[in-house]
Amino acid sequence: MAYTILDGHKTLLNFPRGAEGTWTLDSYRTRGGYSALEAVLREGRYTPAGLLDQVKKSGLRGRGGAGFPTGLKWSFLAKQRPAYLVCNADESEPGTFKDRVILEENPHQLVEGMILSLFALEAEHGYVYVRGEYVHPQKRLDAAIREAYEAGYLGEDVLGAGRAYHITLHSGAGAYICGEETGLINSLEGRKGQPRLKPPFPAVIGVFNKPTIVNNVETLASVCSIAEFGGEAYAQWRNESGKSTGTKLFSVSGHVERPGVYEVPMGYPFKRLLEEECGGMLNGMPLKALIVGGSSVPVVDAETAMKIDLDYESCAAHGTLLGSGGVIVMGEGTCMVRSLEVLLRFYHHESCGQCTPCREGTGWIHRIVRRVEAGQGTMVDLDELYRIADNMEGKTICTLADAAAWPAKSHLRVFRQEFERHVHEGRCPFGGRFPDPFHLGPQA
Repeated sequence: MAYTILDGHKTLLNFPRGAEGTWTLDSYRTRGGYSALEAVLREGRYTPAGLLDQVKKSGLRGRGGAGFPTGLKWSFLAKQRPAYLVCNADESEPGTFKDRVILEENPHQLVEGMILSLFALEAEHGYVYVRGEYVHPQKRLDAAIREAYEAGYLGEDVLGAGRAYHITLHSGAGAYICGEETGLINSLEGRKGQPRLKPPFPAVIGVFNKPTIVNNVETLASVCSIAEFGGEAYAQWRNESGKSTGTKLFSVSGHVERPGVYEVPMGYPFKRLLEEECGGMLNGMPLKALIVGGSSVPVVDAETAMKIDLDYESCAAHGTLLGSGGVIVMGEGTCMVRSLEVLLRFYHHESCGQCTPCREGTGWIHRIVRRVEAGQGTMVDLDELYRIADNMEGKTICTLADAAAWPAKSHLRVFRQEFERHVHEGRCPFGGRFPDPFHLGPQA
């Protein structure tokens, strides 16, 4: 289910499809694994400041959803030591499963990327916070970390260079909110998984009250390519504006012939991904709607979707966000009210309850949409839904309220006629057949 259209042993999906043992140290070494780390530590290819500069030149942006420039984020790390690196492997965004592929099939690239990142940050200890439900990926990563210790890539004297690097694996307990970096830090410390007020930012006061950098799995794994070939070489893959660089993993699900995880250059047309890599729409059905960046980003209609290039700028220009790259494709026959009800049920359940607009608002808008879907809504409900969602946006400590508000507002704005049909007909016009984003095809 993992595919790359790119050549190069440091791409993220640089292993043969269906091959056995790609997660082992021996397999990773045959693909050039740890060569970048050896060049940095044994040959002195970069100083820490030099590698940080290459990350800046690469234009790498956070692949967890925010898209903040990675090198710039690293440069904010306070000088106090010890400092820590935390890998956010709490992949809980509906429609997103690309980090899982790295953890299961290519975990050593994450380990090497973390060690290189620790070098650049002049830190010694990294933590990987893994989603509680990712039992199998966690086992694969744990085995890779143990292999790295046995081979001398981790420990007190890594590769005889006199530098100590350690990685600790920590399992979450299945809370979506712990994907937010400060909620993750609280959980890592043994506290309740709730976001913190910022400032102070983690780069100043993070885990154990020490300076901390938190990055996504895909982001840290990408550092290997930058260390191997340099920032400018990594930036050869870029969109027309040059502001989105490198490769990106996209988790494709929904009504397509070949769902899976695809690695493509930034700026790759969605139309081409759909028609060439994914084999087109399932059973040839027409495209109806697209969620391009995971369930929290605004939905777009088919006409808009076919104009989108897969980069930060194009998505923003077409009224949505690249987000985590969780591509959810919906064909004709999908009930968009039902689609929204499914998503809002999730956000209502996952709200940590710390902020009133989120705690009360997610439940409120979910109940409204559930009522509309059941054919019991009114036109006043539709206006109320938009008003409440609008008042939730930007009013909370973290962006979970926004993650519920954006789909609610965009579903209603783009597909309002469908919501109105539910009201006027007093029922779901699709007759209870709900090929929502979590189905692979329409029900008979």
